[in-house]
Amino acid sequence: MLKDSFGRVATDLRVSLTDRCNLRCTYCMPPEGLDWLPKPELLTAEEIARLVGIGVERLGITEVRYTGGEPLLRRELIEIVGHTAALSPRPQVSLTTNGIGLARLAEPLAAAGLDRVNVSLDTIDREIFKRLAHRDRLPDVLKGLEGAAAAGMLPVKVNAVLMRGVNEHEAIPLLEFCLERGYELRFIEQMPLDAQHGWRRENMVTADEILAMLNAHVELTPDDPVERGSAPAELFLIDGGPARVGVIGSVTRPFCGACDRVRLTADGQIRNCLFATEESDLRAAMRSGASDEELAERWLAAVRGKRPGHGIDDPTFLQPARPMSAIGG
Repeated sequence: MLKDSFGRVATDLRVSLTDRCNLRCTYCMPPEGLDWLPKPELLTAEEIARLVGIGVERLGITEVRYTGGEPLLRRELIEIVGHTAALSPRPQVSLTTNGIGLARLAEPLAAAGLDRVNVSLDTIDREIFKRLAHRDRLPDVLKGLEGAAAAGMLPVKVNAVLMRGVNEHEAIPLLEFCLERGYELRFIEQMPLDAQHGWRRENMVTADEILAMLNAHVELTPDDPVERGSAPAELFLIDGGPARVGVIGSVTRPFCGACDRVRLTADGQIRNCLFATEESDLRAAMRSGASDEELAERWLAAVRGKRPGHGIDDPTFLQPARPMSAIGG
């Protein structure tokens, strides 16, 4: 098992397939984009398959979530999903995406074994979307959501980040939009993971503020906390249910004590925390001829050193050098 020194066991693997993205969301990267990883530094599809296989078959990983950057930009995505779904024991296979291109890919991804999808959507106002993402692609995202639902990847989950003075007034419109279509909404506190290092706590809309806005419009009652387990979202029934909404208070309501996640970057680095300042290089070891057993030992050692929490409230906190697009969500 991937067990750390505090007794937490990592069973949820987040795999970044690329650091590239076709949006330029202000809380992630500058309008001009970033210097992308050179192709030789990226893990090949075969290398991803090998490392994910080690995680599932040797180290107890039970869920594999593919992320980016934007994972739909990875040409071999369907092949990668199919290989993952064919592992034994079969892990749950999911995807976090901005939804652009999902309308076309939803059916083949579902056929390959993709179980569910989370789509990032911070606004349903086209002008605000253009201002936030520096691209006029809202219609493509909405088509992607429809495609995922039509392909049977239910419930389709929507991730939304609210920013003060930008889109915080859209909490209720986003909720109504999702309720009308049967999507399950998750509000996520903005985290210090932008490439510009411009995050400021005072600009973040907190979980308490989000809940206050929602409670003024609908009646929220906590869902079964036992069911939450290590999931990051606090779930609430809307007007008695069955519809639910989630709030992920990564900054103000940290869930580090129950964290079960470990991350593999697109260039083959193991990160035991989203905010880790150290990485363990599996790519170099693999390309130097390391055996599966040796790679598993490196992975175990990386997780063993996980810290008790992300430390955002600590005065000595340092934002990771890599932005979210290069780490994977």
